Amino acid sequence: MSIALNVITGFLGSGKTTLLKRLLQGETLGDTALLINEFGDVGIDHLLVEEVAPDTILLPSGCVCCSIRGELRDALTDLLQRRARGEVPAFRRILLETTGLADPAPILATINNDPHLRGRVHIGLVVTVVDASHAALQERLHPEWMAQVAAADRLLISKTDLADEDALRTLQLRLHSINPAPVLTTDSIQSGDQLLLGDGLHSSDPAQEVARWQLMGVRSTPARHGEAQVCCLTFERPLDWVAFGVWLSMLLRCHGERILRVKGLLNVNNSHAPVVIHGVQHCLHAPVHLPQWPGDDHRSRLVFIVRGLDTALLRRSFEVFSERLALAPREALA
Repeated sequence: MSIALNVITGFLGSGKTTLLKRLLQGETLGDTALLINEFGDVGIDHLLVEEVAPDTILLPSGCVCCSIRGELRDALTDLLQRRARGEVPAFRRILLETTGLADPAPILATINNDPHLRGRVHIGLVVTVVDASHAALQERLHPEWMAQVAAADRLLISKTDLADEDALRTLQLRLHSINPAPVLTTDSIQSGDQLLLGDGLHSSDPAQEVARWQLMGVRSTPARHGEAQVCCLTFERPLDWVAFGVWLSMLLRCHGERILRVKGLLNVNNSHAPVVIHGVQHCLHAPVHLPQWPGDDHRSRLVFIVRGLDTALLRRSFEVFSERLALAPREALA
């Protein structure tokens, strides 16, 4: 059975380590393997119970903590091998804390594309911590901040005590305009279960995760030079899955670095249930088939978060392919 890898990311000083340190004091991460860059950064020395290997320790809760000393692929492979040999507890999920300057896209691509990890590990949720007191400055100066926010399935605002209500409201609206993901605060997270809210689209009920995407309430945002913006596309007729795949593959191949995130709920081949797609930059996750439509609206809906890409050209590209993407009326009625 594939193990979920949840990613917690956020810019330098956003509060990832503080959050993790607090959660590690509890008992809800006992079935979790935590991958971090350095033990000292998280400050868990006083919680140390047993050293399994130079880069692995066990905490009282049973959480397996590993320090990454090299490539992520190697760290994950080694951890899974130790689990198979019974050298560490049989954790059921992995939590990876990235560095503050990390772009999540290469991490996700590693999990999806590596033949040694495929089928053994899958992406669960990406959680991004946003510093309430420095978000505006970080957005303006650091492209990594935008990549982290766009990739998120959950957004956590930290240091809310350092910002007034108007500033927090402005930040929440700004985050929602970039990425229509659920926005929470770090002080509302009291346990690991709250932070790791399931396996995302790999959960037993992926429709719940799709409902959190709020695709119906998302609107395209106007173009601003150098800023991320949202482009929403809808299509009335059922799509031809093969033709759509060609169009999306070409789009990501040509403009993947400028497409920070894509989410879609698609009516393909006139099916009675939709296909869900989502991806980060060049990394497109495997499509998920829902058992039924979440509502009466059966139109195909796509939401792109882009930066440095003319959304008018994106929309025109979709329209040009529309005839190829749509099933013929006779097929749609079959």
